[in-house]
Amino acid sequence: MRVSEDLVSLAKLEPWLTERGILPGAQPLTVSPLGEGHSNLTFLVERGSQAAVLRRPPRGPLLPTAHDVVREANIMGLVAAHVPVPEVLGTCIDEAVIGAPFYVMHRAPGVVIRESMPDFLTGPDAVDQRRALGFDVVNVLARIHSVPWQPLVDAGIGRPSGYLERQVRRWVGQREGVQRAVAVAGGQARELPDYDAVRDWLIAHMPEPVEPALVHGDYKLDNVIVMPPTGSQSTGISAVIDWEMATVGDPRADLGYLLSFWPEPGEDVPLAELVTQAAGFPSRDEMVNGWERASGREAGDTRWFVTLAIWKLAILLEASYYRFLAGTATDPFFAKLDQGVPALLRRAREVSSA
Repeated sequence: MRVSEDLVSLAKLEPWLTERGILPGAQPLTVSPLGEGHSNLTFLVERGSQAAVLRRPPRGPLLPTAHDVVREANIMGLVAAHVPVPEVLGTCIDEAVIGAPFYVMHRAPGVVIRESMPDFLTGPDAVDQRRALGFDVVNVLARIHSVPWQPLVDAGIGRPSGYLERQVRRWVGQREGVQRAVAVAGGQARELPDYDAVRDWLIAHMPEPVEPALVHGDYKLDNVIVMPPTGSQSTGISAVIDWEMATVGDPRADLGYLLSFWPEPGEDVPLAELVTQAAGFPSRDEMVNGWERASGREAGDTRWFVTLAIWKLAILLEASYYRFLAGTATDPFFAKLDQGVPALLRRAREVSSA
């Protein structure tokens, strides 16, 4: 699939890569879309047998603080000694190069699991591998939560107190930002009554703070890269990706977010991939217990954090829906958000009992 020049200009990207010794050689440079992410855009850049991955923001208009790829690259550099992440090869803030800030990283080996499972995780013989992968997901999450967080604060990334209050304020602000942007364009944002009910419930039931930690902010199965088993080695995670929303805060927010994307057999979850319904994957209760063992922390009542996760995802996707309506986003997934966002907010309200 050909990539539009206004997203990645090969003529301008190639000299930038050459100056930094990234993908050296005389063979033609090619770029193609990679993955199915619906936030920052990801591209595979290849020269012969060499490959790297480029991340840039989507086309605008964008919400304030959203899609900051330079911040994302900085976070990956800060956590690389503690958590498996792709190596960042270069960062560019000069929008004249490809039209937006971007960074380039090493391509981690393995696969991303979304709508279907790879061959090595299919069939009755793979039940144990699926179970091992589920627990590997929570064990890596516990590793994230053990990363020293002070260096991030020193770098201006996050604050150790007031995280949950800031989360609610931030996402209320994002919702209001969408409403203002639509009004400026001459329209009116649609009413979402379940949004209001959940917002009020979250504010009224704010949990007591706990010891802070590095928080990934978007941790789920399709944001880890999974390696196939080799010999006696079971399947495992080679890298955690999509650090755009990482900060310092309450680690239970990551756990709640992961659980919100972990449907069990027989459940109908709006916009979620259903691969974790396959036999072998741990239940949500088992995932919580696994995280508690690996992190040495108590999860407590996860309902507030699952509700927050679904609610803020709905707000994020509502912004994407209006970009789709405005013609600045063409991802066909966004067409589903007409019904998908209200369905998410209904689910958030059901989880919270608001």
